Amino acid sequence: MEIIDLSMPLYAGMPVHKSQPPVQISVHATHEQWDGDDDASTRTPSSLHLSMGEHTGTHVDAINHMGREYADASIDRMSLERFYTMGCCLDLSHKPAGTLITEADLVLAEKRLHFPIEKGETVLIYTDHYRRHFSSEQWANGPGLSVEATRWLGNRKIAAFGVETMSPGIPGLSNKAVHQICGELDFTHYENLINLHLLATRQRFRFIGLPLPIKGGTGSPVRAVAVFEDNGN
Repeated sequence: MEIIDLSMPLYAGMPVHKSQPPVQISVHATHEQWDGDDDASTRTPSSLHLSMGEHTGTHVDAINHMGREYADASIDRMSLERFYTMGCCLDLSHKPAGTLITEADLVLAEKRLHFPIEKGETVLIYTDHYRRHFSSEQWANGPGLSVEATRWLGNRKIAAFGVETMSPGIPGLSNKAVHQICGELDFTHYENLINLHLLATRQRFRFIGLPLPIKGGTGSPVRAVAVFEDNGN
């Protein structure tokens, strides 16, 4: 078995979407405190305090994030089968920052897979934006799905798609509509994935991106992975 980690590390001060609170991580308790050693020269954490939004780092959006009409479809009410699927990776690494990924782009990328996208899959979209631009001025300016491309994915009855960027569409151009289409067609998406370059030339894999059961949550950080049962894939 081979497991490829697709999840961004979480750390204080990491880049987050402008709509989200900053990530803060501090020491809540130390081993020295637990041992009653008030004069210790070390401060070894035994427990950390985390403060961050649901949509931080590698995360998945709940359906209730897509629009007010989906208020009951919170992350804790979504079937776990949505987050444990087969997966494939489309190579869109030729798309520069700030450009729309079109339906034609997806159709061509699927042809290069040499196998069709199947119902219930998670489709990962490799743009190499993370390796090129993470934590730079271009990070918030990734390539994003067009309205037509999003509807094309949804009409394939996939479980979800995933992107390397902070937004699945281009803010101010297609991003709001991409979310609305996900709600309308009842599929979701992952954001801030990494290591997709390790999947772009591979065959199908098992995708796992289980969320936390946040009561009423609109999304959740996930530990997303791709699992290959046979290293020959």
